[in-house]
Amino acid sequence: MRTQHFDTLIIGAGLSGIGTACHLMRDCPDTDFAILERRQQIGGTWDLFRYPGVRSDSDMFSFGFSFRPWNGLKTMADGESIRRYIEDTAAEYRVSDKIHFGVNLSEANWDSAQQRWQLLGERSRAAEEGGNAVIEPVRFTCKVLISCTGYYDYQAGYQPEFPGMHDFQGQWIHPQHWPQDLDYGNKRVVVIGSGATAVTLVPAMAEQAAHVTMLQRSPTYVLSVPAEDKLTHWLKRWIPEQWAYGMARRRNITLHRWMFKAAKRWPQLVRKLMLRGVRKALGEGESTAHFTPRYAPWDQRLCAIPDGDLFAAINAGKASVVTEEIDCITENGIRLQNGDHLPADIIVSATGLKLQLLGGLALKLDGETVDTRNRLTYKGVLMEGVPNMAWVFGYTNAAWTLKADLAAGYICRLLNHLRDTGQGQFIAVDNEGCMGDTSVMSALQSGYVERADHLLPRQGTRYPWKLLNDYPQDRKIMLEAPIDDGILEFSATPVAENHRAQEEAAPTG
Repeated sequence: MRTQHFDTLIIGAGLSGIGTACHLMRDCPDTDFAILERRQQIGGTWDLFRYPGVRSDSDMFSFGFSFRPWNGLKTMADGESIRRYIEDTAAEYRVSDKIHFGVNLSEANWDSAQQRWQLLGERSRAAEEGGNAVIEPVRFTCKVLISCTGYYDYQAGYQPEFPGMHDFQGQWIHPQHWPQDLDYGNKRVVVIGSGATAVTLVPAMAEQAAHVTMLQRSPTYVLSVPAEDKLTHWLKRWIPEQWAYGMARRRNITLHRWMFKAAKRWPQLVRKLMLRGVRKALGEGESTAHFTPRYAPWDQRLCAIPDGDLFAAINAGKASVVTEEIDCITENGIRLQNGDHLPADIIVSATGLKLQLLGGLALKLDGETVDTRNRLTYKGVLMEGVPNMAWVFGYTNAAWTLKADLAAGYICRLLNHLRDTGQGQFIAVDNEGCMGDTSVMSALQSGYVERADHLLPRQGTRYPWKLLNDYPQDRKIMLEAPIDDGILEFSATPVAENHRAQEEAAPTG
């Protein structure tokens, strides 16, 4: 089995992976790197999810890359447009040819003697006509490993076991595995869930379905936003497009940050304003009970909907919302604990994600598995005690890409520091006992976060082990503060490196 060696390896060719690769091309042009992607094309999340209406849950001016701003007017773009945006960005920055598709990694082990990462897995090659896909073992090594795999399991979403669900005679679907040939025209559809996926699916399916019911256990905050940015459209007539889009990005980042801070400082006032918007959208006489959560704003992510499309579907009689616990699934629908029965031809189980770190690979140090649950993260980018590894993890309280961009920028600064000082290894070390009790996603109280608490790294009691979740502060620290801060430890690399791509290893087995 041949071993391929690179200076740096990026795992994942989604939004974070392509963004990080572009940063390397811009800021570390001499770095020999590759991207390892499990799927057969670019896009990550935006290639995986293909359900009706799939779109961003953040405004696109914030969600786009800082170095290649989104240049459309849609506030929340559809999934295919986002996938094309990622693909076009990869092409523009010449990283497409650096992607190894079909690589499913099982293990990443840091070898202290060699001072390099050793990655094992399998590569699946597309089948030729009439044949079967070819699967072969692969091995890679690198000096620096960057995980851009996101935080959920691509193979399966979270599916609770409901009594009687196997008795259902209709179609049972999870949005993560949407059948592209599904015919839901004039069908009765029940969508179980109340998060971003559910509020997207309901109005999209209501256009063709006989009726769509959103069945939720408890309400979520739903905020209507303009579908298009009319101010930017107007500004483009008077100033260069690049300036207009840049202004829109800065404006939206600032507005979102103000909204989040206001929600934390004056939760009852923000709650009142949000519910006032719901009442206005539903019209007089309609109850807002199904959109009145028990928790404060931003204890969980808000659900943004363009031009109030969910409310419009409800007002048109094409959709409805029911808040109740499920008693059991029947042959032709769902029986609720209050005794009501919801008839259904199709049940969509939009019950959330199953969290998974590092794409599911086993992380090891000299053959010993790393317990991520008992590790801190340094500036949200490095894992305490793990050499020459970074992970790109976005914000949970803002657009994911804002923090992903900063993380990639910081990683480039770190790699350049190694080059300029002749060092080969970096490691973040907690010498002051800063271990805390909360995880890196503790800002959210969502079910999928609570279910994964046993996997998630911890936050420390103070910075840089504690997350700020504040873009202006993070930007200054990540892009301007000194790299050598007394917490990161550096050492030289005694092992002679072959800096180009491939080296032969002895056959195995």
